Amino acid sequence: MDNDHATVAEEEYLQTIFWLEEAGLPMNGANVARAMQLSPPTVHEMIGRLERDGYVERDSDKSLRFTEEGRAHANAIVRRHRLIERFLTDVLGIPWDEVHEEAERLEHAMSPVLEERMKVAIGDATTCPHGHPIIEGVREHGVLLADVEVGARVHVLRFENEAEELLHYLARAGLHPGLEGKLASSDDDWVVIESESEAHKVSRSIAETVSVRADPAPAPRAPLPEALVLSSDRYGR
Repeated sequence: MDNDHATVAEEEYLQTIFWLEEAGLPMNGANVARAMQLSPPTVHEMIGRLERDGYVERDSDKSLRFTEEGRAHANAIVRRHRLIERFLTDVLGIPWDEVHEEAERLEHAMSPVLEERMKVAIGDATTCPHGHPIIEGVREHGVLLADVEVGARVHVLRFENEAEELLHYLARAGLHPGLEGKLASSDDDWVVIESESEAHKVSRSIAETVSVRADPAPAPRAPLPEALVLSSDRYGR
């Protein structure tokens, strides 16, 4: 089949599966259902359609993997999404914590001509405003802010959870990709980064979704739990 004919619904699923793979989570129907807040039967039906259309394959353990066509299409929709976010922030001046949902609405109708014009407009930007690479394969893994030792130097790489309410929370706390500072404190409830005499305080559950470069660095682990837990104040896509 021609993978240019994917429906909007199929593109949403491909994007979610891509995100699971990128975040280091099992690519299976259960996690797709949790990430998209849909019922397992609904997800099972759509995954069957993705199989029939040649985008994914299911292994004997029910895990998913992209076909060559599926990966190309998933990469294209993710690239467009992140490109739109960067364009909305850098060119149109929309705050970075408000562009994720807007990009979700625009990404499916974007023409190749508009995509090329946006690339020119954003210049040499390589990530979306939340720190995710626009081009596949250039993602620095980093470590979780929640795992960093007190006293370590940190550089915020990206926000793994792009749910709008969490982006608003991080913006209010003054965190953003590229922020550099020192981990001032970390306990069961709060994590605090000090940067240029300013303190940035976030809950530990939020710190579990912030990837950073740290010196010294703890051992890396997946940025979200293997069994994806979804709630408005904890985890999600």
